[in-house]
Amino acid sequence: MPILERSGGVRIQYEADGPADAHPLILFAPGGMHSVAELWGERSGQPGVPMPWIDPRTELSDQFRVISMDQRNAGASSGPVGVDDGWGTYTDDQLALLDALGVDRTHAMGGCIGSSYALALCDRAPTRVASAVLQNPIGLTPDNRRLFEAMFDDWASGLRKNGTEITEDAQTAFRDRMFGGDFVFSVGRDFVRSCPVPLLILAGNDEFHPTAVAEEIADLAPDAELVYEWAGRHADTADRVWQFLSRHTPAA
Repeated sequence: MPILERSGGVRIQYEADGPADAHPLILFAPGGMHSVAELWGERSGQPGVPMPWIDPRTELSDQFRVISMDQRNAGASSGPVGVDDGWGTYTDDQLALLDALGVDRTHAMGGCIGSSYALALCDRAPTRVASAVLQNPIGLTPDNRRLFEAMFDDWASGLRKNGTEITEDAQTAFRDRMFGGDFVFSVGRDFVRSCPVPLLILAGNDEFHPTAVAEEIADLAPDAELVYEWAGRHADTADRVWQFLSRHTPAA
């Protein structure tokens, strides 16, 4: 897979599937801090067994130029970890990849943490996002912050074991920027109330992906569709996502 090399020793692995002249769709994978492109596909260690969600790399690449990536310090992507890192660090990488590929405007689709990446991209560069699909969006409840903090610390521990230098100060500051806030962590409710990007929300139903968070995003956003029954319904979900993206694809 190709690698985008950025200054400061940042390397982002990505892949582009589908017609080069089709409208782009950038993917932000599920997996928490281990957000890697392969998590769109088959279950780990179970060849031929699909995830409950669609794999846009194969199921949408006949109509869109589907761009998938491993986020920084996940999978084959890497970079330094500093005390100033946060959601904006990932948005910088995502915009750099779009720039390198010559993409001025794209659809975005995120699963799990990828939904918050997608909202952060909409916040930073709204004119560059034609529409966004939020699958299983993460968000805060009175009882689940500990889950996100533990997931982050497990990821940081794994990086140290693989030789990445992370100071305790950097880990704490980075974790607080990622998961110390509220709502969906990457953006606030005020942004979602004014979000100019049409949203398709595929609601989650567990501690990391609370149904109430998906419902609140849909209630706040000016242009949003909410779907409850989608997991495991590949054909119906692929068609729903395709219809939504097609409806919001700018005219050539």
